[in-house]
Amino acid sequence: MNDLIQQIEDRAREIGFHAVGVASIDPNTNQAAATHLQEWLSLGYQAEMAWMSDPRRQDIYRVMPSAKTVIAVALNYYTPHQRPDSPEYAKIARYAWGRDYHKVLSKKLKQLTNWLSQEFEGVEARHYVDTGPIQDKFWAQAAGIGWIGKHGNVINRQYGSWVFLGEIVTNLELTPSDPHLQHCGTCTRCISACPTGAITQPFVVDANRCIAYHTIENRAPILPPEIANNLQGWVAGCDICQDVCPWNQRFAQPTDVADFEPTPSNLSHKLSDLGSLTDEVWDRSFRASALRRIKPGMWRRNALANLHNLGSQSIVN
Repeated sequence: MNDLIQQIEDRAREIGFHAVGVASIDPNTNQAAATHLQEWLSLGYQAEMAWMSDPRRQDIYRVMPSAKTVIAVALNYYTPHQRPDSPEYAKIARYAWGRDYHKVLSKKLKQLTNWLSQEFEGVEARHYVDTGPIQDKFWAQAAGIGWIGKHGNVINRQYGSWVFLGEIVTNLELTPSDPHLQHCGTCTRCISACPTGAITQPFVVDANRCIAYHTIENRAPILPPEIANNLQGWVAGCDICQDVCPWNQRFAQPTDVADFEPTPSNLSHKLSDLGSLTDEVWDRSFRASALRRIKPGMWRRNALANLHNLGSQSIVN
């Protein structure tokens, strides 16, 4: 069995994954995953993300009735580039600087899934990035990839929280990795740094208060005042809680994935340009990017809110 796991780990690293682990699926872990999500949903912290309450997220057997194992993987996306130090420039979360991670991760996961199907007879295997009904953070911790930090992101000891997560659900029965222990200790830097108080308590994030949620997922024409007034330049996501994390400050290391290198424009968009962004420029600027999820009107909304905070002249849409 250990030889089998070693084969899978070796193949995963050959494909390019930076971390890989195995979690067993049984009634106990399945219930633990369900409880973890139900507690968060009961607080209403999912905001308008209705897909978070998809019943399949609370019962992995609905995804694959024969499931016995989750093979969890992680891909480091950190690049050491810095944003311009001027308030006229928009801030975009680091995860979206380069090529759409869904495409990059899915391609690699498909390679690993196909290899499993070819190497082992009778194998069922389905892969997911974060668009599938899988609790990727829960299973990543269960598989030993890292622990869920107080800011709600998975922290890996080698790469910090600058990692993309993916999973393969399979009927292969494998010896599990040891679940990762939590190593945040008494640190509360992420909680203190959040300008909107989105981390309501350690390990619990309220999307209703989260800048990342509102700049990416909120489709309303106007942002809530408590968000709009505290954007601090952010127009696409937010890295504040990750930037202040000691694990990231000490252990982040540049990725070897060329697709995650930033396009120059994603480091230098001006708020004034985004405030008058046309549909045509949007289409041209964000092809093959995870930033396409943010529609033109949302870019304008986010930029104009920041310009208002800077006391700039209003720009007519």
